Amino acid sequence: MNEKVLEAINISKYFHDPLTMQVLNNVSFSMHKGEFVSIIGKSGCGKSTLLYILSTMDTDYEGDLIIDGVRMRTKNESELAQVRNEKIGFVFQFHYLLNEFSVLRNVMMPGLKLANFSEKEVEDRAYQKLKILGIESEALKRPNQLSGGQKQRVAIARALINDPLIIMGDEPTGNLDKKNSEVVFDIFTELAQVYNQSLLIVTHDNEFAARTKRIIEMEDGKIIKM
Repeated sequence: MNEKVLEAINISKYFHDPLTMQVLNNVSFSMHKGEFVSIIGKSGCGKSTLLYILSTMDTDYEGDLIIDGVRMRTKNESELAQVRNEKIGFVFQFHYLLNEFSVLRNVMMPGLKLANFSEKEVEDRAYQKLKILGIESEALKRPNQLSGGQKQRVAIARALINDPLIIMGDEPTGNLDKKNSEVVFDIFTELAQVYNQSLLIVTHDNEFAARTKRIIEMEDGKIIKM
């Protein structure tokens, strides 16, 4: 648990349209391997903005971001795209699965893009991830044949395909009923405890957050409690 996977150092962010407004104010924290961390706070407090910076998708900020011991500020856009594909798995509120492809192919896509393995190996790895999530029997279906909870499990399998350093989630249970939210929470807990996966989840669900390993609470662009 000593290995630091992510470090945010004095991250500040401004929006300039139409007026200049500070949305993040000197946010600093670090995260270790195998930690299950949630970020909570009211709408507009800056938590999703922070997540987009931490995921390297937003590069317009002040301060420093270190992922796996490497500063992100020195990297160009194609290097950051490589970091995203290799080190970070994303799970959003909406699953963003493509209905024209099978469940299996959807899970394979980031693996095919990274191209560290042959197509056959990526397919085997995709089956393995679906198996971890208990939905390997749905592999050849199309996403539109699945329930909402199953789709979100497929999205988690897709996030896991490249064995990322960190899984980042933006309201991953926001679109699910209580039962399916519970299933997703249990999957995340198992990933942290059994597979030593690091998870950073932005959520409005305080019940969900209360059961994570650590809560980061934000207000007006600052961390007020950790």
